[in-house]
Amino acid sequence: MDQSRWRAGAGRADLGPHHTDPGRHACLSDLLRLMDAAEEADAGSDGYPVRGLPVSAGAVLFREGSPAQSISFVTRGAFKVYRTAEDGYEQVLSFVGRAEVLGFDGLCRRQHSSTAVALEDAAVFTLSNAEILGLETRVPALNRMLHRAASRQLQGCGDVVELMAAVAAEVRLARFLVQLSDRMQACGQSPLRLLLRMCRRDIASYLGLAHETISRSFSALVDWGYLQVDNRDIDILDLERLRELARNTRGLVGLSVRRHADPAIAARTPVRSNPAIRRSRRGDALDLT
Repeated sequence: MDQSRWRAGAGRADLGPHHTDPGRHACLSDLLRLMDAAEEADAGSDGYPVRGLPVSAGAVLFREGSPAQSISFVTRGAFKVYRTAEDGYEQVLSFVGRAEVLGFDGLCRRQHSSTAVALEDAAVFTLSNAEILGLETRVPALNRMLHRAASRQLQGCGDVVELMAAVAAEVRLARFLVQLSDRMQACGQSPLRLLLRMCRRDIASYLGLAHETISRSFSALVDWGYLQVDNRDIDILDLERLRELARNTRGLVGLSVRRHADPAIAARTPVRSNPAIRRSRRGDALDLT
């Protein structure tokens, strides 16, 4: 597998195998390093142990309604966070990767409001609520790191609102891919190559769409020259045009209105192909299940 591709769960610079090995006795300095707060740690951080926990693909880290006794920090791998409706439908709330936090939202009610399941073999550092309360005053760097983590989660909520504000399905998918691309670039990796760990149904649930609609939207973005898709391998061929589509809430309708006023936009705006042709082009290459 091409290691330059982004994986859901990839994150900031690698800490090295000894730092992320869940069998090793990690310390608070390892956690701060994972969360990009190593420069704020002091010598005392090495004296506080942190538990490492391996999580196999498909295993549940915590369940909706269970007591929230700790929070977890992803050291490798990726997780899907979802809620289950009364009719059994799984509503995906987020995809969480390396150097991100799980279970933070359960602290206010002392029980988890969602379920977190590993999309691949993963590992986390965990701190109990009691440990956090005891360490916040003794290790100020931990307190500052938790505040930044909470701020990033609030920003993530805003990203979801932005996704759902789009009317056109292709725009929702474009915004989703642009957000993944931005995360990848922030990690120092190529913003043009992605390896998705989530399946088509999970993406559809996250974006509030039917999974058939997601397949059609991927096909449309391929037909328009934005993407190249091979199962879950995604190559972004024209990131500038993908961003332009993502900025238009109504998709090509919005672009069509703008291109009448700007010839430069008209030259870049795709024309919808015959639906029968698009259906004939869909096949195994766009099967993300």
